Amino acid sequence: MLCLHVARLQKPCETLYHSSGKQPKILKMKNLIIGSAIAIVLFTACSNGNNNTASADKKESDTTQQGVTAPEVTTTNVNEPNATPVKELVSQYLKLKNALASDNGKNAATAGNGIVDAIGKVNKTGFTAGQKKVYDDVADDAKEMAEHISTNAGKIEHQREHFDMLSNDMYDLVKTFGAGQPLYKDFCPMYNNKKGAFWLSETKEIKNPYLGKSMPNCGSVKEELK
Repeated sequence: MLCLHVARLQKPCETLYHSSGKQPKILKMKNLIIGSAIAIVLFTACSNGNNNTASADKKESDTTQQGVTAPEVTTTNVNEPNATPVKELVSQYLKLKNALASDNGKNAATAGNGIVDAIGKVNKTGFTAGQKKVYDDVADDAKEMAEHISTNAGKIEHQREHFDMLSNDMYDLVKTFGAGQPLYKDFCPMYNNKKGAFWLSETKEIKNPYLGKSMPNCGSVKEELK
């Protein structure tokens, strides 16, 4: 818009001298110089305005580009279940726990047999001295508890008594060797005349193997084992 005023600013001078019919050379030269100066000033102003506008647009564009931040990508490493020599033993124990929670003595007996077999297949190669001591201390006892459970399919309360003792052995094994999966140590305060007993579970949801269907949700999580 400023550039359009150059011609308009020159007209008053031309009109003033045209009315007399003559225009002195000096004044004509002066008018020419003034008009040229004004044109240069206005041209410079237009150029600067355009440059400032372009610079402002570029700056705004750069700012916009810089302001766009790529969303952070959080990478979570999910490890495969840890290798453990007692993995099958843990698997059979959990089957036993679930059978007792369902009041199913027959399936509990089957799982008891599975524990006996799993103990016989544990590969002790590579045990440290500490691991060997723990395993030797509890393996025979755990096997005895499992044998009692496997031969008493019709006596579920008797199975639960041995499951209580077996759970202590399993806890020691899991703490020493790992389970190959997350486990939860649950506690029932009502079992055995309110003396209480604990068990290991693969879920946070309480499914009580000591009281079964009569009080399936009795108990709470006391420890998470990873």
